[in-house]
Amino acid sequence: MFQSIDPKQLQENVFSLIGDQWTLITAGTPDHCNTMTASWGGLGVLWRKPVATIYVRPQRYTYTFLEENPYFTLSFFGPQWKKQLAYCGAVSGREEDKFAACGFHVGAAGQAPYIQEADLVLVCKKRYWNDLNPAHMDEEALSNYQAKDYHRVYIGEITQVLVRQKQIP
Repeated sequence: MFQSIDPKQLQENVFSLIGDQWTLITAGTPDHCNTMTASWGGLGVLWRKPVATIYVRPQRYTYTFLEENPYFTLSFFGPQWKKQLAYCGAVSGREEDKFAACGFHVGAAGQAPYIQEADLVLVCKKRYWNDLNPAHMDEEALSNYQAKDYHRVYIGEITQVLVRQKQIP
């Protein structure tokens, strides 16, 4: 059971939330979607709106779903799900059903699919995308791209924040 809150009510440390705890980026439709683990991204304000910024390489299966759909979600989990998040980062949805393998269920927030087992879900409407340009990177940043597979940047307006309601014993 989720409760919808204003993005300004979030209390989490976004650096830890994304960089340490990771997130699942889910895109597509509730009936046909894919999810992938991400530990790069950001949350902030752009164009006077709360936004999430994600980075996805073109060879990722989720990339196709991001390109074809106007919404994506970021799902955040408790530490008991770390093994499943690692799995979703290592296995492609092209080859197998990651949702079934991890025991995940797809929920719908309007057109946007999300993972029902999450503790926190950010529903994002895609507002901008562009490819990272290697000409604008320093040497340290370029070292992340030995295969020259530069990320596409997506900026999504956070249109809804869903927080799992705590069960009272």
